[in-house]
Amino acid sequence: MQLVVGRIGRAHGVLGEATIEVRTDDADLRFAVGNKLTLDNGQQLIIKSARWHNQVLLLTFDGITDRNQIEELRDQLISAQVDFNSLAPGEYHYQQLIGSQVYLVSGELIGVVGEIVKLPGQDLLSVDKDGKEVLVPMVKQIIVSIDVDQKRIVIDPPEGLLDVAL
Repeated sequence: MQLVVGRIGRAHGVLGEATIEVRTDDADLRFAVGNKLTLDNGQQLIIKSARWHNQVLLLTFDGITDRNQIEELRDQLISAQVDFNSLAPGEYHYQQLIGSQVYLVSGELIGVVGEIVKLPGQDLLSVDKDGKEVLVPMVKQIIVSIDVDQKRIVIDPPEGLLDVAL
């Protein structure tokens, strides 16, 4: 399955190097030299070089030799082939949670996960509840269960957490 692992940012220098907004927890594996990546438009890129500079990932690709070519690719999401079968039981990729229905332990439907908000302290489920965004911390004190196959998440939020959507 294709999994979004990053986004192409601005060009770095004049020789076709791109800054990458990393959207994976295993950047060294996903962005290894020789790996194939797929853009939004279906174009395939092969990583020619990868290096970190001031905590920013910089990549070059086969066939791309100047900053103008990178600027044409700017803001495109990049995907890599990921084998979900290699995950241990109970493990999942965040992107597998997108579209999951979120329920209270009582069985009441709260809404649907639209995205995962990654923050330094903790990650949040962004849940669409009747057109309003509810942010649910991804902590074991709140998340009761996650069933990736059924796309179902059960939560037990503290009082007031869902008030924004009332």
